[in-house]
Amino acid sequence: MNVLSSVPPIFPSTGGALPPVGAVPPGQQSTSGRTAAAGETATEANTRSAPAVGQSAGNNDANRATEQSSGRQRDESRQGENASQRNNGQNLTPDQLKELTELKARDREVRAHEQAHQSVGGQYAGAMSFTYERGPDGAQYAVGGEVSIDVSPVEGDPQATIEKMRVVRAAAMAPAQPSAQDRAVAARAMQTMLQAQAEMAAGEDEREGALSVFA
Repeated sequence: MNVLSSVPPIFPSTGGALPPVGAVPPGQQSTSGRTAAAGETATEANTRSAPAVGQSAGNNDANRATEQSSGRQRDESRQGENASQRNNGQNLTPDQLKELTELKARDREVRAHEQAHQSVGGQYAGAMSFTYERGPDGAQYAVGGEVSIDVSPVEGDPQATIEKMRVVRAAAMAPAQPSAQDRAVAARAMQTMLQAQAEMAAGEDEREGALSVFA
């Protein structure tokens, strides 16, 4: 028995209350009213544009702490999502994608190689076996394989041996790119076949000699 194998947010500002508007002299109520309203509007705008004294530092520190906490939570969430995606074969780096592509191609090549041996070898070929490598997506890919094949001669039958060795040799050379081991098996099958042919020729000579004696 021999083996045929393949090559391996924005926060609002705070404001203070406005002081009450003073009394308006008689006869100037409407004009003073408009002036007071205008003055109130400007004062409100100025008040809202700046934070209240004594609250600015505390609010800013609280805001920064809240933003930092939110940022950490977002980072942790993204890390968890990335890990989950990597486990499912997604979101791989360029190097990992390249490795995955090569592994898939190697897996197809190895399986086709061993399938060719087994298909042509028929009854003389054994089951396919593979060696695997885990890819970056977590899946297993075949990177090597072999098929056992019977290269023993048929005892006492040179003609049957010749026919068997023809099948064995064809099975060894069946893949598109036979390995060194495949070529060694093919060479051994050829040697066995030549020996069987020599036995047949010797047997025929013996029979012819016997016929000549009794002729």
